Amino acid sequence: MFSLDGYRALRTSGGAVRRVDRGVLAVAGRDRAAWLQGLVTNDVEALGEGQGCYAAYLTPQGRMITDMNILARRPRLLLDVPAPLAASLRDRLDGLIFTEDAQVTDESASLSVWTVFGPAKESGSGLRAPGSGTTVFADRGQPPPFPEVDLDTYEVVRIEDGVPKFLVDMNEDTIPLEAGIEDRAISFTKGCYVGQEVIVRVTHRGGGRVAKRLVRWKAAGAGEPTGGDKPFLSAEALGAKVEGLSLAPGARIFSGDRDIGRVTSAAFSPAQNAIVGLGYLHRDFVDRGTEVTVVWNDARTQASIQ
Repeated sequence: MFSLDGYRALRTSGGAVRRVDRGVLAVAGRDRAAWLQGLVTNDVEALGEGQGCYAAYLTPQGRMITDMNILARRPRLLLDVPAPLAASLRDRLDGLIFTEDAQVTDESASLSVWTVFGPAKESGSGLRAPGSGTTVFADRGQPPPFPEVDLDTYEVVRIEDGVPKFLVDMNEDTIPLEAGIEDRAISFTKGCYVGQEVIVRVTHRGGGRVAKRLVRWKAAGAGEPTGGDKPFLSAEALGAKVEGLSLAPGARIFSGDRDIGRVTSAAFSPAQNAIVGLGYLHRDFVDRGTEVTVVWNDARTQASIQ
């Protein structure tokens, strides 16, 4: 359940979110880095002890099987992946080991994933995540470094920050370039990996042009933004706003009478005093400031691309 106090903590003093939506895989063995290097989009072999990166694992057609954060913690590489996919991904990856000295295990029962917001801390078990959070792997039962904030509250911050979530804003039909994650998920200097040919073809030969792109949008008609020098909404006012949230994933986005895309995530932003969200739009309508209409259950909401 959304907590205004928790939201304030994530945006100001600090908080830690237990990522029950993420599972943990571990890759051990002498060839672990070289083996994983040939499968995922980022440069695993460049990671030093305690360093991490964000990456995607693709089909040969360049579509996403999953995303992951990868942390080098000897003698293993730790991967956080969507919790519903952890078991099947372990089996899938294990089936790709032939002569390599590598072993893949599902450590979801013994390790937790946290997203931590707050003052930067030196840690051998964490890596910077999109926005202002740090992804941390910890033994189950280990207390978080900041007060715990629930996942529903984090979801609002995630959407405000424009961070796509796999199985929500990205799925097995998504090319990373469509989701806009290439700057942090893809190395364009490493060696070959599964799906690389498609990524290179679109990026270099096609000028990076894809049919649709994930964008942030903000509903019009809201009051003045809050936060900063202005107080956040009261709990009572926030409750009224949330009750009035009528948008949902799957809502269509129009430009005039033309259907140009769909909503993937939406939430009420206390800081912006407005409904904000993510969604895919036809590439001709993704420029900042473009005016669109979001339609859900016959209700129409004006919005602008952020």
